[in-house]
Amino acid sequence: MNLRDHIASRIASTGPMRIDEYMTTCLLHPTLGYYTTRDPLGADGDFITAPEISQMFGELIGLSLAQHWLENGAPAPFTLAELGPGRGTLMADALRACRGVPGFVEAADITLVEVSPALRKIQADALAGFDVSWTDTVDALPDQPLYLVANEFFDALPIRQFLRDGSLWRERQVGLEQNDLVFGLGPAQPQPALNARLEDTKDGDLVESCAAAGPIMAALATRIETYGGCAIIIDYGDWRPLGDTFQAVKNHQKVNPLAAPGLADLTAHVDFEALAQAAAPCAHSQVTPQGVFLERLGITQRAQALADKMSGSTLDAHIAAHRRLTHPEEMGNLFKVMALTQSGSAPPRDWKHDA
Repeated sequence: MNLRDHIASRIASTGPMRIDEYMTTCLLHPTLGYYTTRDPLGADGDFITAPEISQMFGELIGLSLAQHWLENGAPAPFTLAELGPGRGTLMADALRACRGVPGFVEAADITLVEVSPALRKIQADALAGFDVSWTDTVDALPDQPLYLVANEFFDALPIRQFLRDGSLWRERQVGLEQNDLVFGLGPAQPQPALNARLEDTKDGDLVESCAAAGPIMAALATRIETYGGCAIIIDYGDWRPLGDTFQAVKNHQKVNPLAAPGLADLTAHVDFEALAQAAAPCAHSQVTPQGVFLERLGITQRAQALADKMSGSTLDAHIAAHRRLTHPEEMGNLFKVMALTQSGSAPPRDWKHDA
């Protein structure tokens, strides 16, 4: 049985499926799930992430974390972690760049939070030569200072969608119509968790919530607030987004999210306000566009230094990569960045705490 038939059979037996249930099944089914059965990244996969576009991305993030580590007393040992590390490219680039930071790599307990067996094998190859450990959850991270990056991690967590109906909400669901998967709406009901959204929405507006993100942020915040450290979160989204952002990507093209269960990547935009609230009492930076963030860290200077050794098509690709990461019409504005630090501590250099 393929995953589409499995989902259809389940709906036929138990009724419409919530969006978060649908996402979880499509992405993490143990034998048919998208992340559990393939490497989805790169030119031969379904999508490409910033670390795969250019080494500069991981280098600058690594150096930003190392700078904060130095400014906070260079604790040793500490956990250097990544959530959803893909092919391990970001961490590999970060570690290479940080070899010049005295004591940083040596003090780091490198930990990758990854559920995909296929990706764990690829990450092990990318980080050969380093002592790396893996965990399925953030709750298993060591109780010590934590320096962490999460790039395009939270967008893959399952969401629920609600359509406002007066002071009530109708939940969007996946159902069956003549054996086809279709979207539908549940009955109008109160949703106390969405009371704050009554302030900025009107009838017919759709909002999304991600219950899975809160406990993850809380676990990160507990370690950072207790032991110190910093987390850098990079994803597409915004502060309190509005509207339907649920999407599927297959072969680098957007497709119908119901068309190919288990064969396409499913994501939704991240609500950075909800992440910040879940991380209290930790301090959080202002949410910054990725292009601005990378320019503050010196990506143009790094790009120029690398360009001096390039020519021809290699140079053209390098220039295109810089543009793709930073230009407002490419990833520069779509992706946002937020840093998390101990309450009362200074934010990472070139960052501002939110007012």
